[in-house]
Amino acid sequence: MKRGGDLAVTVLAGIIAVPLGLLIALLIRATTGGPVIFRQTRTGRHGREFAILKFRTMRDKRHEDEPDAPRITRLGALLRKTSLDELPQLWNVLRGDMGVIGPRPTLPEQVVHYSDRQRGRLAVRPGLTGWAQVRGRNSITWPERIELDLWYIEHHSLALDLRILALTVKVLLRPAGITAAGGVNPGFPAPAQPPATATATAAAEPAAARIVLPRQATATAPRLAREELRG
Repeated sequence: MKRGGDLAVTVLAGIIAVPLGLLIALLIRATTGGPVIFRQTRTGRHGREFAILKFRTMRDKRHEDEPDAPRITRLGALLRKTSLDELPQLWNVLRGDMGVIGPRPTLPEQVVHYSDRQRGRLAVRPGLTGWAQVRGRNSITWPERIELDLWYIEHHSLALDLRILALTVKVLLRPAGITAAGGVNPGFPAPAQPPATATATAAAEPAAARIVLPRQATATAPRLAREELRG
């Protein structure tokens, strides 16, 4: 039932998305050159990995240590602000990698740090939009975002999906929380952090502290590339 709804929404959206996507692809090619599509491995339902698709919003590095912010093109900044860089993910929905609504897919390097409870986030297909996306997106801490996703999975219904779709339209018209300070959600586990260290840290913290992590306490969390982690 849900899969049928995903396909119907995707086909309807494709009427507008296909010609718009072709225009965006031509603009990227003309202004930046190189590949039009950015591909990255993400973790989907039941831990199955897939290549997520986005329009490329950053130029190539001019030198190895060049930071990410200067690499975002003017067109790329506009695509991010309007979330149009996510349009190619309609293909991910058609392939069955993703659904229209569900938790946003994350990197395998982050998934290995999930607790048993947080791994419940992988029980459904990841989505183009979701409860966490319309309740704060990247402006909230990562543990808070995971809890919102788990709440959605537990309370999933057609009425809730329709509400999320309506709120998504509102968010697209009035963009907010597209990127957090530093380009990543506070409290987001960094891939470079050894799993053993992450496990030891989690064990030392009370469960409640891991669920709702104050933003002030996560201000020094490791930062990752914006292109990689922006939801």
